[in-house]
Amino acid sequence: MIDTIHLSTQFDEDLERLRSRVLEMGGLVESQINMTTTAYADNNSAAVLDVLENDRDVNAFEKIIDDDLIHVIAKRQPTASDLRLVMAISKMVTDLERSGDEIKKMAKSIRRIQERDVTVLKATTDVRHLADAASKQIRSALDTFARLDATEARTVIDADEALDKEFKAIVRQLITYMMEDPRSITTAMDIITIARAIERVGDHAKNIAEQVIYIVEGRDVRHTNDNES
Repeated sequence: MIDTIHLSTQFDEDLERLRSRVLEMGGLVESQINMTTTAYADNNSAAVLDVLENDRDVNAFEKIIDDDLIHVIAKRQPTASDLRLVMAISKMVTDLERSGDEIKKMAKSIRRIQERDVTVLKATTDVRHLADAASKQIRSALDTFARLDATEARTVIDADEALDKEFKAIVRQLITYMMEDPRSITTAMDIITIARAIERVGDHAKNIAEQVIYIVEGRDVRHTNDNES
């Protein structure tokens, strides 16, 4: 009986360590997108380089958590809700790593704009707002995971639609700029790349929220039109 309790306590500690590392990785991703957005708005080339360097830290987190997941599956053989948690964490980590990749794309596009030494188009304000919304999405998704709150997870999922609409509005605006002034095409295309990357970060936040619902309710709501049924 004592050994069983001991093993159960160790298992709980393993799961808690996994949760903590996912939240820490998510915090780094959130910090990265905020830093990138500030670098874009302030034309800060040094901050762009920092973002590109920090991408390695996001990748390192993925490897550490993957190793932990393998250990838990091999040693603890989780079942039922614990297995759902382990599976969901594996997918969340992939979404966070891919968010880091999108942020890296943003940084590279910003660097190209800075190297051309051009005046950033008026879409700057809209891009900043879009990025702030995506950052909030990531933060909210991670918060629902920390609290295992399926109700708030649905709120995160619903918010993704507004992010998509805002992205499309920015693209329409930039297409207008390009039609009016062909000299703006190269920079406008880079800004579209930035906005697209931000929109995809929002998609990854939505995916994380869907995994929270899976953990809590055991229901897979991916690729469904109704997350509340």
